[in-house]
Amino acid sequence: MFEPMELTNDAVIKVIGVGGGGGNAVEHMVRERIEGVEFFAVNTDAQALRKTAVGQTIQIGSGITKGLGAGANPEVGRNAADEDREALRAALEGADMVFIAAGMGGGTGTGAAPVVAEVAKDLGILTVAVVTKPFNFEGKKAHGICGAGYHRAVQACGLVDHHPERQAAESAGPWHLPARCVRRG
Repeated sequence: MFEPMELTNDAVIKVIGVGGGGGNAVEHMVRERIEGVEFFAVNTDAQALRKTAVGQTIQIGSGITKGLGAGANPEVGRNAADEDREALRAALEGADMVFIAAGMGGGTGTGAAPVVAEVAKDLGILTVAVVTKPFNFEGKKAHGICGAGYHRAVQACGLVDHHPERQAAESAGPWHLPARCVRRG
């Protein structure tokens, strides 16, 4: 004989937008009113964090960037995340699963997203990165920057889902993955 069970989902899921592109993606998810998820925006750019609709923000690397962006330099983004690794750890603690959203090809997303993934990995958290790649017209430099950050993210994550920037611009394509995985109701 079968008895009805009340289904509960006690998993703690956190979605972390890193850099401008990742922050925009998470802001989109917040506006979609996805429930049961904690959202964070992580950036070197203090002004971008002040303007975001994402409730929980973490400014990284203020000692390095003085609240400005990483200047399309992933080394600056990486160093900024390393500077505030403990703040990232505190934000990730308690999660059962983490989604990291980032645009590859600039400074903060490319440099800091792999550090966020490393922190999650150190905490034993299942981690999925959803990243976009630069438009072709952004040139070889952006694509070269993208490659290095992408490979570091792959090493630290359980899964990296990557998409051409064009697809993201046309339909918010890759940002639907976390939404599909966590949408409730």
